Amino acid sequence: QVQLVESGGGLVQAGGSLRLSCVASIDAFGLRTMDWYRQAPGKQRELVASITGDSRTNYREPVRGRFTISRDNAKKTVYLQMNSLKPEDAGVYSCSFFTRDGRHWGQGTQVTVSS
Repeated sequence: QVQLVESGGGLVQAGGSLRLSCVASIDAFGLRTMDWYRQAPGKQRELVASITGDSRTNYREPVRGRFTISRDNAKKTVYLQMNSLKPEDAGVYSCSFFTRDGRHWGQGTQVTVSS
């Protein structure tokens, strides 16, 4: 059974940092591209960062240089280090991956950034 469990969200002041974690109970984790998505209130969910099985990364432009996605394949965990947070970074962050059965999601973790 596929399970993605995120943690690490919370309330932080602008300029602060958070580190999100996603533990994945999935087969072949080390081969899968893992994504972090964000959904802000009233907005569509958007891809924030991705990391391939061999740790190649890609970022949404507004977070490039501030966020770092990484993974620990032995722990089946993907991380999102978020620095210099801005109010516009707030939202529910979910990790996700795609298979031929569709896209799979965790329950998400809330990030709130106060100005």
